[in-house]
Amino acid sequence: MELDLESIAEATSGAIGALVSTTVLYPLDTCKTKYQAEVRAKHQQKYRNISDVLWEAISTRQVFSLYQGLGTKNLQSYISQFIYFYGYGFFKRLYLKKSGNTNIGAKANLLVAAAAGACTVIVIQPLDTASSKMQTSEFGKAEGLWRTLSKSTWREAFDGLGISLLLTANPSIQVPFSFLYIDMHYRIC
Repeated sequence: MELDLESIAEATSGAIGALVSTTVLYPLDTCKTKYQAEVRAKHQQKYRNISDVLWEAISTRQVFSLYQGLGTKNLQSYISQFIYFYGYGFFKRLYLKKSGNTNIGAKANLLVAAAAGACTVIVIQPLDTASSKMQTSEFGKAEGLWRTLSKSTWREAFDGLGISLLLTANPSIQVPFSFLYIDMHYRIC
């Protein structure tokens, strides 16, 4: 198939949107990630809630540390959204060409979305792993992307890939149940 400028435009706009939202929400994501990653041993719990992470950053004058790993997360978001939107367009066009249909049905749409999601996850998993390591490091102690990646094996870089691939099936599970709920709701009303 030839290069599709419409898909590139959609992929680029989706990627730029991801950059903006990631940058704006990143401090909250860091607080959430640090809170979730904390070891919950008895009497050693450092954070009682997510706001404790924020207050620690403020009280230790490490507020900018809430942005540690932002470059990696932005790179991950940009690549992720670009690959997803481009992949979705590519697989959709491929499906329509091979099937001879003029539009894509709900089942095929879910399959196309899952394929695009799987391709995306495979490519960005090392960036996701590195980003999480950077976010959970001590305030002001995060290392750069290359150093973080070089301290890991390939196996560690792809840690969680199986679960991430499984999670790409979420829409194919969620959507049919949503339609079932809507159908049941209108039958009752």
